[in-house]
Amino acid sequence: MSRPARDLLWFLCASALTLVAAAALNFMVDPLQLFGPARLFAAMYSPDSRMQDAGLIRSQDFDTAFMGTSLAIHFRQSDIDSLLGVRSLKLSMTGSNSHEQSFVLAAALDRHPGRVIWEVDDWIFRDAPEVDHDIYLPADLYRRNTRGIAGYLFSAAMTRESAWILLRSIPPLRPAVARLTNGVMFRFPIARVDDINILRPDVALSEAYNAGKASAAFADITDPAHRRYLSDGYDYEAMVRNFERDAIGLIAAHPDVKFDISFPPYSILQWVAMRDASPATLRIVYDFSAYIGQRLTQFQNVGLHDFRAVADVSHDLDNYADVIHHSPAVDLKVLAWLAQGKYLVDRAAPLRPLAQLKAQVAAYRIER
Repeated sequence: MSRPARDLLWFLCASALTLVAAAALNFMVDPLQLFGPARLFAAMYSPDSRMQDAGLIRSQDFDTAFMGTSLAIHFRQSDIDSLLGVRSLKLSMTGSNSHEQSFVLAAALDRHPGRVIWEVDDWIFRDAPEVDHDIYLPADLYRRNTRGIAGYLFSAAMTRESAWILLRSIPPLRPAVARLTNGVMFRFPIARVDDINILRPDVALSEAYNAGKASAAFADITDPAHRRYLSDGYDYEAMVRNFERDAIGLIAAHPDVKFDISFPPYSILQWVAMRDASPATLRIVYDFSAYIGQRLTQFQNVGLHDFRAVADVSHDLDNYADVIHHSPAVDLKVLAWLAQGKYLVDRAAPLRPLAQLKAQVAAYRIER
């Protein structure tokens, strides 16, 4: 054998050995816990919910799946459990659409939980890419198919994470490695499931949530240069189509699962912004809300909770970081309302909460 051929053979063998070693390390450490709960090494978690949820579904014991957007991202699982008397798994994803949420919930429902708590709003049902064309959602990890498992095991990025978790498990190195672990250099910096995507403890709530920030956000989205944001993607027919496929399809396919679906308590400024800067969008939202309310109340396994007209919360602008994102204190109120069924929509009058919201929006006046 010639020297070049021998060198090429050695190179190929070394490359193959490296790939096998990387795959073995990823399988052994299993950063996402795709193959079951962590046993050999301490579990670590990522704030990237679209990726992390695939592992949480496989590794955690739960009887309730909790889904939503950034409006539901800061809830603590321990609060959900204690206030609702369940064993929950938080699967909320910032900026997620109904395709993503329905897909992830379908994967969670394969574990046979008895309940789904689902925060929905009109925004999530806008048109979006299918999950197989969604660059942010690793759909094959959820499917656990050959492509997904191979991509996971042979991932160089995942090998780096595995090596770091391995180093962190060595007692003499643990303090130093823990100090160096962060969400910039490494994707798995969180040591407890309950701490995934909660607010950092050093965040001052009065600085993060206050009327000044809410009012500034209102001024920004109603500015003529920015108000196009209010109507972006709002197409009634498309939203109905996505709602029927992603929400109704999932609910109808699981008649033995209880779905508690809630409309979140936006600040009143979100609705007033549409009223003043994009009235056509507000009409679409009202019509779509009416459709959702009438449709969901037809299902016996659905409880619809509408928090949008709870004026004590929505009119108190100190509860908000902008016009929609509410504080952790409101998170706890939402959980208490769910437990009490306080704002459960009456099946005989599904449009009553919407009528209350309309009246509040029409009457509200901005203090200039």
